[in-house]
Amino acid sequence: MIIKMCKNTLLLVGLVFSSLLTAQEAPVMTYELAEKAINAAEAEARANNWNLTLIVTDSAGLPVMLRRMDGASPRSYEIATRKAMTVIASGMTTAEYGVKVQAGEVEEIENGITFAGGVPVFLNGDLIGSIATSGARALEDEIASNAGVMAIGN
Repeated sequence: MIIKMCKNTLLLVGLVFSSLLTAQEAPVMTYELAEKAINAAEAEARANNWNLTLIVTDSAGLPVMLRRMDGASPRSYEIATRKAMTVIASGMTTAEYGVKVQAGEVEEIENGITFAGGVPVFLNGDLIGSIATSGARALEDEIASNAGVMAIGN
């Protein structure tokens, strides 16, 4: 009986380790991806003469990269950060979130932003972070954020 229990335990341990080794890790926002995204978002902003604060976060909402372009309003940092937080908390763009809040389809997120400029970043179907910009008109912010997302293949 003890030998049979040991065999079953060893089999179970082997299956667990085997599944851990073969399971693919979920993609994450790396420094390299963040740099690629922020460079593309900044290039879009420069092409349009927008002075923005740009932030790229990981899936927990922690900043991976932040830039504040010359001429960007000091307040744009706070707004970009809140946009990024809203994206992570809602899993949708800040524009989509704003529409759903106004329609009563979702609950408000404390300090959430309900206008465009924050965009989720998905890789292989997994939310890996957000790109948020602030400093121009909301729709212009979103154009820059989307340029960053497209650079890493959302």
